[in-house]
Amino acid sequence: MGINESFIAELEQEAKATKTLLERVPLEKSDWKPHEKSMSLGRLAFHVAEIPGWASDTLDHDELDFATSEYKPTTSGTTADLLKSFDDSYAKAMKSLKDAPDERFVENWTMKNGDIIYFTMPKIAVLRSFGFNHWYHHRAQLGVYLRLLDIPLPGTYGPTADEQM
Repeated sequence: MGINESFIAELEQEAKATKTLLERVPLEKSDWKPHEKSMSLGRLAFHVAEIPGWASDTLDHDELDFATSEYKPTTSGTTADLLKSFDDSYAKAMKSLKDAPDERFVENWTMKNGDIIYFTMPKIAVLRSFGFNHWYHHRAQLGVYLRLLDIPLPGTYGPTADEQM
């Protein structure tokens, strides 16, 4: 089994749970925050939708330099926009994972801002921590937002108080 096959299987499983959660986000409340220091609901939902695509940014490049990045976060839109963002991100990640030979996973990847280097790690470690684990963290955070808004939560790894599988 290639290294990519493990990530592909995980991405496929986690994408199903993520999409079900994203479908429930009430984007008419896009500006809502549970705390003044928190991300808005819309920003968080679009962030969760875009993170899978970071697999491509990691595997297909050797660095992310915030000083030259043209990244502009999406903070609001329709449910269709949110799901399209997620579907595009998922497809981008899946293509890069399928195309990546094992050797690529041990190459170094750097996050920096101009001359300031935040970290350099093997791409496999970046995918796990900065990519997948980061995604799960924010997906769980989004679940808390939905709970606070009294939106029924779907099961991720089993039943929830709202839905028995």
